[in-house]
Amino acid sequence: MITLEPRGEPSRSMAWLSPVLAAGLTLLSGFLLFTLLGQDPFDAMVTILYTPIADTQGIAELCVKATPILLCAIGLSVVFKAQIWNIGAEGQLLMGGLCGSYMALQLLEADGIWVLPLVLISGVLGGMFWAGIAAVLKVRFNTNEILTTIMMNYIALNLLLWAVHGPLKDPDGFNFPESALFGDAAILPILIDGTRVHFGLLLALLAVVAVWVLMSRSFYGFQIRVMGLDAGAARLAGFRERRLVYVALLISGALAGLAGVGEVAGPIGQLVPQISPGYGYAAIIVAFLGRLHPLGITLATFLMALLYMGGEMAQIGLGLPLALTELFQGMLLFYLLACDVLINFRFRLKRKAVTGIQG
Repeated sequence: MITLEPRGEPSRSMAWLSPVLAAGLTLLSGFLLFTLLGQDPFDAMVTILYTPIADTQGIAELCVKATPILLCAIGLSVVFKAQIWNIGAEGQLLMGGLCGSYMALQLLEADGIWVLPLVLISGVLGGMFWAGIAAVLKVRFNTNEILTTIMMNYIALNLLLWAVHGPLKDPDGFNFPESALFGDAAILPILIDGTRVHFGLLLALLAVVAVWVLMSRSFYGFQIRVMGLDAGAARLAGFRERRLVYVALLISGALAGLAGVGEVAGPIGQLVPQISPGYGYAAIIVAFLGRLHPLGITLATFLMALLYMGGEMAQIGLGLPLALTELFQGMLLFYLLACDVLINFRFRLKRKAVTGIQG
């Protein structure tokens, strides 16, 4: 019988090398996959990993793609360090986009520097509200946050679809399910002329720095980390566990909401059903791939954004399905978890004792 036995002291260096090893195994699996599909594996890998960023325009698009993923992932790092399993970043992103869009449409004719901050704050509050529901359910009713946040993703998606097919649909939009275009005052400014890189990228990088300061230099961050390591010890030390649950989930929801409103007020410029192709779910992989560390998450974010762009390139250039992106994401997560198991546990082969009756 094969059992898993915890290692006495897992290697810290191997823990950081695990994402690199997982990425390498994913590449090897990709080579094998493309060979089985009858594609030239080298040509396919170049199409996915190099062609999207072969010029400055591609690098700019990489930054645009990375912005919402980075915001969601850095927010998830806070709750995951607290051992709170928020799987609802996708729904919180959608609610941020929905609430921000509502405010932008109410201020369609308004002009002034106060319009954009009001739109962004509305999106942040939308994400916080959606995460806050999960926090109340966990604290007050001891519900499993994994289940509640997953189910709330679908509720948020259907609320978004109802809005773009109903009250927020553009009456002059030829019956397409989309809102009117936002006014110029509600659009995030472009950082680099001739590209779509917008102010949201700076907000995402600022969020990374803010979370790093919170988690490593503040007493609140210390309490969150202690609660994640040992909730009993945190209670014994007098830390208010319920308050920390609220704080962690609200921070995560706020950053996901900012990601959502950043999409509608940034590259999209209006509310549409396809705000996110799954950024909130991809952010979960990014958070663990980056070892819940701000720098690691930032690097993992750009890798994930490249996979999104590479999947689109493979669809256009090689005729492969767009689901290829999700397949690579799944393989990356699988290999990361497998490497982590081998780092933290060792296999033991135990022989089952055989008893018999003598007589």
